[in-house]
Amino acid sequence: MAKQKVAMLTAGGLAPCLSSAVGGLIERYSDVAPDIELIAYRSGYQGVLLGDSVGITPEMREKAPLLHRFGGSPIGNSRVKLTNAADCVKRGLVKEGENPLRVAAERLANDGVTILHTIGGDDTNTTAADLAAYLSANGYNLTVVGLPKTVDNDVVPIRQSLGAWTAAEVGAHFFDNVSNEQTAAPRTLIIHEVMGRHCGWLTAATARAYLKRTASYDYTPGLMTNAQMKSIDAVYLPELAFDLDQEAARLKEVMDRTGHATVFVSEGACLDAIVAEREASGETVKRDAFGHVKIDTINVGGWFQKQFAGLIGAERSLVQKSGYFARSAAANSDDLRLIQSMTDLAVESALNGTSGVTGHDEGQNGKLRTIEFPRIKGGKAFDISTAWFGEVMNTIGQKYKSA
Repeated sequence: MAKQKVAMLTAGGLAPCLSSAVGGLIERYSDVAPDIELIAYRSGYQGVLLGDSVGITPEMREKAPLLHRFGGSPIGNSRVKLTNAADCVKRGLVKEGENPLRVAAERLANDGVTILHTIGGDDTNTTAADLAAYLSANGYNLTVVGLPKTVDNDVVPIRQSLGAWTAAEVGAHFFDNVSNEQTAAPRTLIIHEVMGRHCGWLTAATARAYLKRTASYDYTPGLMTNAQMKSIDAVYLPELAFDLDQEAARLKEVMDRTGHATVFVSEGACLDAIVAEREASGETVKRDAFGHVKIDTINVGGWFQKQFAGLIGAERSLVQKSGYFARSAAANSDDLRLIQSMTDLAVESALNGTSGVTGHDEGQNGKLRTIEFPRIKGGKAFDISTAWFGEVMNTIGQKYKSA
């Protein structure tokens, strides 16, 4: 049997699983195949193209369990699309005329890599699929096994992406503090903007976690710190349709009655309308290498603030974003269990020569398996008919329908 060598990389945005997944892979290989050499490419596919890697030393193997305690990525991230040659040339990652897929394949071959683990979202793993297809078509002997991370929980056909549970829990913690700003001034509108480009799962799950977190609180009667102040008055997702005037009237009634209003907004809510509005005015909207709008330049929460503040008579309004706080957290206990099951399967699949992305396959009744790369896609919408979301909206008292 040919000598094996394993490489790993993390790519895309951060999620509360990257450090733990890297640690989990190192631990698992050390347990079942301790003689296999391990390396990590720094900064995702950028490291592959530039040949920037670090060897996993015996001390790193020994200390790998510590990685479960940290957020971020211990080996760095970047957003690189290997089929976007122009962008790779522009960034100095390849030379003019070079095919980034070929450059990556040659680097992996020259480094003696036989197994590559990619830890990332749909862009990372569709890029892994492109690379795996190129390797197969051009005679390279390399197995590629991805692990799905995204706080949006929006990878088709995977039921639960790594890090999403933690992001919701930490986002709820974030807003538990921010909600106290309702006591800072009369008639305050607070908009909590939550990550989620095309999918409202994280916003909905954060609202659920927040309501669960605050449900058990006890309060002193007659003072401002009360259950109403800790409530949510509206949730807006990409998957929900709403009438601006009707919602403004509803929120104004809340503001008049309680003296404050709280709104949870997915950063992808009304995104297409906002982008169209800006482009119609002649503005050039920035996009990344994958063609996605650079959502941090759009400020969806600010758009909602502009629409609602005047209409509901807010004397003070603010937008608070939990995204970077939540996505940089260390994995919680639920995600740690999920990470372990997926890293164990990823190692098993890799050693058996099976390429794909590990996950609970919604196309096969939620079975945990290594899913074929061609089936991996992004942009999975949140199912607003989910029972727990109905409970959230009933608690809020907001009527809703599909967009």
